Amino acid sequence: MRKGKNYLDSAKLIEKSKLYDLDEALDLAVKTAKAKFDETIEVHVKLGVDSRHADQQVRGAIVLPHGTGKTVRVLVFCKGDNVKIAEDAGADYAGGEELVAKIQNENWFDFDVVVATPDMMGLVGRIGRVLGPKGLMPNPKAGTVTPDVAKAIADIKAGKIEYRLDKTNIIHCPIGKKSFGPEKLADNFNALMGAIIKAKPAAAKGQYLKSVAVASTMGPGIKLNPGKLS
Repeated sequence: MRKGKNYLDSAKLIEKSKLYDLDEALDLAVKTAKAKFDETIEVHVKLGVDSRHADQQVRGAIVLPHGTGKTVRVLVFCKGDNVKIAEDAGADYAGGEELVAKIQNENWFDFDVVVATPDMMGLVGRIGRVLGPKGLMPNPKAGTVTPDVAKAIADIKAGKIEYRLDKTNIIHCPIGKKSFGPEKLADNFNALMGAIIKAKPAAAKGQYLKSVAVASTMGPGIKLNPGKLS
């Protein structure tokens, strides 16, 4: 794949073999975000666990101190009084059967996060096969299966993100936008890494943080020294 001029110019600023300290890495991530839009700064963490084993899963959610800089569209599966509660709390969509039908029949996915009350999970399970692969399935560990829909919506709108291992034992998460600047990005990074370190499974052996990198949406990866983060 051919790399664009901006990417190649940015890559020249980074020493591939160097493990950077956080401040320098975030400074470079902001400098190398040269696209015309406000690029997202992402963190990629490879963990020394095996996600195939249930006792080595790493998953959870955290509200970033400065949010993500992204407007998040929230869909809530609920019924009765909870529909109005969800709408008043800022849900973009709230309901039950009709939303499931819309997703099934129209391949509709105009939302970023799905919340459900516990009594709706039987219904939501019907579309688990389409929500799951997109990372949209509500989960109690992420706080998206809850009777308190108002709090869940408030947290998500404030910048709550979910972190979870992919099949290659890597966690990918946004920590904000280029426009945040290095200091706010550092606050968000530290909050996320603190949560990931705290979530270390008892069954994990050896080095937990294998590698950590930050990058802008269109920029090259910048490796951090994992030994200074744990």
